[in-house]
Amino acid sequence: MVRREAAEGREVAEALRAAVAGDVDFSATARALTTMDASNYRRVPLGVVAPRDADDVAAALAVCRTYGVPVVARGGGTSIAGQATGTGVVLDFTRHLRELVSIDPGARTALVQPGLVLGRLREAARPYGLTFGPDPSTHSRCTLGGMIGNNACGAHSVAWGTTADNVRALDVVTYDGRRARLGQDWQGAPAGLRELVTAHLASLRTGYPEGLPRRISGYALDALLPERGADVARSFCGSEGTLGVVTEAEVRLVPLPADPVLVVLGYADESAAADAAAGLLPHRPLTVEGMAADLVPDEVAAGLPRGGAWLFVEMDGAGPAAELVRAADALDATVVRDAAGQRALWRIREDAAGTATRMPDGTDAWPGWEDCAVPPARLGSYLRAFRGLLKEYGLRGTPYGHFGDGCVHVRIDFDLWTGAGVARFREFSEAVADLVVAHGGSLSGEHGDGKARAELLPRMYGDQLVGLFGAVKDLWDPDGGLNPGMLVRPEPLDSGLRFTGLRRTDTPRTRLKVVEGELGREAARCVGVAKCRVDGPSSGPGVMCPSYRATGEERHSTRGRARLLHEMALGEVITDGVRSEEVREALDLCLSCKGCRSDCPVGVDMAAYKSRFLEGYYAGRRALRRPRSHWTMGGLPHLLDVFGRGLNGAMRLPFAARLAGVTPERAMPRVAERTFTSLFTERASGRPPVLTLWPDTFTDHLAPQVGMAALTVLEAAGLGVALPPGRVCCGLTYVSTGRLDAARRVMTRTLDVMAGTPSALDGRPVLVLEPSCAATLRTDLPELLPDDPRAARLAASVRTFAEALEQLAPDWAPPRLRHAATVTGQTHCHQHAVLGDAAERRLRQKIGMEGELAGGCCGLAGNFGFEPGHEDVSRACAEDQLLPALRAAPEDAVVLADGFSCRTQIGHLSPDRRPRHLAEVVAEALDG
Repeated sequence: MVRREAAEGREVAEALRAAVAGDVDFSATARALTTMDASNYRRVPLGVVAPRDADDVAAALAVCRTYGVPVVARGGGTSIAGQATGTGVVLDFTRHLRELVSIDPGARTALVQPGLVLGRLREAARPYGLTFGPDPSTHSRCTLGGMIGNNACGAHSVAWGTTADNVRALDVVTYDGRRARLGQDWQGAPAGLRELVTAHLASLRTGYPEGLPRRISGYALDALLPERGADVARSFCGSEGTLGVVTEAEVRLVPLPADPVLVVLGYADESAAADAAAGLLPHRPLTVEGMAADLVPDEVAAGLPRGGAWLFVEMDGAGPAAELVRAADALDATVVRDAAGQRALWRIREDAAGTATRMPDGTDAWPGWEDCAVPPARLGSYLRAFRGLLKEYGLRGTPYGHFGDGCVHVRIDFDLWTGAGVARFREFSEAVADLVVAHGGSLSGEHGDGKARAELLPRMYGDQLVGLFGAVKDLWDPDGGLNPGMLVRPEPLDSGLRFTGLRRTDTPRTRLKVVEGELGREAARCVGVAKCRVDGPSSGPGVMCPSYRATGEERHSTRGRARLLHEMALGEVITDGVRSEEVREALDLCLSCKGCRSDCPVGVDMAAYKSRFLEGYYAGRRALRRPRSHWTMGGLPHLLDVFGRGLNGAMRLPFAARLAGVTPERAMPRVAERTFTSLFTERASGRPPVLTLWPDTFTDHLAPQVGMAALTVLEAAGLGVALPPGRVCCGLTYVSTGRLDAARRVMTRTLDVMAGTPSALDGRPVLVLEPSCAATLRTDLPELLPDDPRAARLAASVRTFAEALEQLAPDWAPPRLRHAATVTGQTHCHQHAVLGDAAERRLRQKIGMEGELAGGCCGLAGNFGFEPGHEDVSRACAEDQLLPALRAAPEDAVVLADGFSCRTQIGHLSPDRRPRHLAEVVAEALDG
């Protein structure tokens, strides 16, 4: 058996650097980023290698074999059973070997490298009217190599099968250096495999359960039967990197449906939907997906047919869809033909892997019994028994998944933090394994066995067939160097859990230790589904994660940062806790856009984590080492209040940028001649106030015209406006630089001021024009001052410009633009993540604006784009969505950007455009 202890990491790293052309990284950061996948498990690797080509793969394996170091191949790291983690060298295929080599439309095949993201392949095949059939919900970041390793499936498997059904040939390298092209008729088989299979034909013909389209567990040795073509490539699929490493694959493509129609069928509950699913298969559906009301947001459920559970059935053509509706025994049905409506519904299904990690009361739920499959006709019976088993063990979970294939996904609220909870996790896993087998099912129906289920395989296959798995493993990998502990001679399913070490303790702890522990436990919320790692145009219009989109580096993704915080708290790989340079460097490019708060399926809030980390990192004497920008840009509200227009002259001095700690590549915004508050005083209308207009720092000192435009519109709508009776500040700049004690002081003073305003903390709406300030008041204020009831009241009072008009002047008709105008620009990232923009969309429509705003982040993000070393990333973030949208818009398009940072960035990078706040556009429309 290969043992990691056989060699020191430094010696192995040096040998690898001498042997391979690709990247070799044995740093604490690289190791910390690959300790986990999307499962409950954790294994610490020795180091990471990103091979450039097949020769590199062979060279890396040769070095590892020489030193007795195990190897695990890793793609997107979205495996849910632990098989993408390892204790030796991780081969990372997300940096190189990620090309689409060729497409042959006539033969309907493609030649792909293992690191190619599925979404890229599907995008390239679409112009030919083709696609790759298997489409797991992680299609925007999972790799073809990972799909082959796990035999991934997806929603369309009822029509197009699993990955194994769509693989023609594989080029692989084994641990002992053999290169082979795998195909039918024993092509590429290792010596002895044919003889072994021939000697066990009876076991292979009778040992696998029948009627299971989603049998993923174990090795697919029945694909080697002579009547099935002795298909070595097919049998290799689903081997979880334990037999060889794929370096290239020839895959089959299938025709896209000519007229996809989504039929949504409503049923009383999930069991009724499951009972009905198998009966739909004769109608040749493309998908039969099941989901109960627990996972469907109320606003979405309101547009669905009546019922407590639904089947999402995709058909090709309106005629077959209508026939299906007539034949289906459903309470109600809806037919969705428009592409946008279909995408919205599929997005709910794709996010379910993350959404399901939260119970309705906020309790965490975890994988662990994630994706078993039973014959479709027995799915209803299985689900009823499964629900009973959950109740018996005092557990909760919400099943969903590929009902047409009998495959069920579920996240369960296991207690994986305590010894008693882990023991119950094991007992339940054993009991539900027996339940699946009793229903003729497979322990895994999509994501593989990994650590979560391999130990239980004898319950499904028996000792004889499992012993045969071991014999096959030894033929392919006699040294046992590839992904040991997976599938064959497995590790216990309750060992190596990633929560071990993060449990709360009664031992007295320092303040910094408390910060480390709290951040580690909150970061553990990240389940690793990696929606933050979207690749290419399939990323969609969201915000998360702009720095990853700009750099393509895992450590700059939300998941990567969460993993580093997790490891920081454990202290094994990252050993200096909240003083960690590795964590600080990864968080340095976090723009605090809060996109993860809304776009991450489990609501990871990296902006908040960053602030708390920086507070700890610079605590005590380290405060003197803070970047100057933390004091200047971070203390901007105070500096503007004290110096006002005097800062204009100061910033023109030749050494000003260096002294202020900001980049000389940026022109600093000019302070206005008059503050908004002084202009407001001269414009007081005398009308009784019905709302408070918040004079945020940016509006007050840098963009008073926005405040005056808003005042003009509010008065035209018949609304009386008041300002707070003193200087107020939301604390945003202090929060974003991690000066949380200062933020709390500023926020407390603000609450004192607001308490002196009649009705200001008792329900009177507070209109905040700057989205970042509004978001800070909505979220950070009550989170940083949880014991001050005034904070929650002020947070609840915050309104955006359009919300205030809509709620306080519902009968007012805003002026229409003289000519219909195309809109371009950007929805502020904080607006997207925290506030929502539905009211703004409706207001734009009312005044005659057509089109949509870009998503993403502008890249300036307050102080971020002004800090030295951030300029390139800041520009790259703008190039992701904002600048392309501006270039594509007509010259006379109205450029909207409600955030001051967004307008500043547009002014710097697209000076021919004039960005405005929505209030300015409405005010100009009032003037004709």
